[in-house]
Amino acid sequence: MKLKTVNRSISLFVLIVGAIISLIPFVWLIRSSLMTTTEIFEFPPKLLPEEFQWSNYVEIFSIIDFLLYFKNTLIILIPVLIGTIFTCCMCGYGFARLKFPGRDMWFGLIIATMMLPGAVTLIPTFLMWSELEAINTFWPLIIPAFFGGGGFFIFLMRQFFMNIPRELDESALIDGASHFQIFTKILLPLVKAPMLVVGFFTFMGVWNDFFGPLIFLNDEAKYTLALGLLQLKGSYAADWHLMMAAAAVMTLPAIVIFFIGQRYFIEGISLTGIKG
Repeated sequence: MKLKTVNRSISLFVLIVGAIISLIPFVWLIRSSLMTTTEIFEFPPKLLPEEFQWSNYVEIFSIIDFLLYFKNTLIILIPVLIGTIFTCCMCGYGFARLKFPGRDMWFGLIIATMMLPGAVTLIPTFLMWSELEAINTFWPLIIPAFFGGGGFFIFLMRQFFMNIPRELDESALIDGASHFQIFTKILLPLVKAPMLVVGFFTFMGVWNDFFGPLIFLNDEAKYTLALGLLQLKGSYAADWHLMMAAAAVMTLPAIVIFFIGQRYFIEGISLTGIKG
């Protein structure tokens, strides 16, 4: 009993230390966003500013078109969320519940794409969208989401579908339901938790995406938030205090969404099985 208590205490201590270490960058971000640029780089560093510069948060809205970048981000984010969640669920259902020639081979190829660095496909992808005259549009950032959304999401949904009893499918088929009706009316309501996990990861990926907009968007009026923050960095100097304030504002939606859906998020991760 004592050994169990000691092990639990050690685990708790390690978790607390890990949590504190993980929070240090976020605390440093908030602290820097309330300072002047000079204070940020003082040594030894200050934990708190001499005077809280709340005006930094007001100033970023006057220097960059924050609301325009926010709107552009939503224009990309909303359809990407819809496309990713729906198509990865369809693919996961197909690989988990349907039998067709080459199923395992195709699934293996999808898993293999997870090991392929994005830099390898960057030039061919850019050339393809260039031939389609879609550069400097939102289409290269939206359309790929309607083709499965990525190997990891398909794998996640497949594993969850495989843990649902097949008796549900068989009963529905006997009652005359089609596979599409089984998918939409019976199984989808049972996979809300992993769908929220996919939605959260997709949100984080699109919200923080800098490389994609940098490659495909040339017009400043189409910049997303992640790319728009670059406007605060000049050729010879950078307004670090404003960049920290803008970055802090950018993190707020992700924090709010996580705390609202953390119960479903944790449930989706913990219930995703390893069957198959």
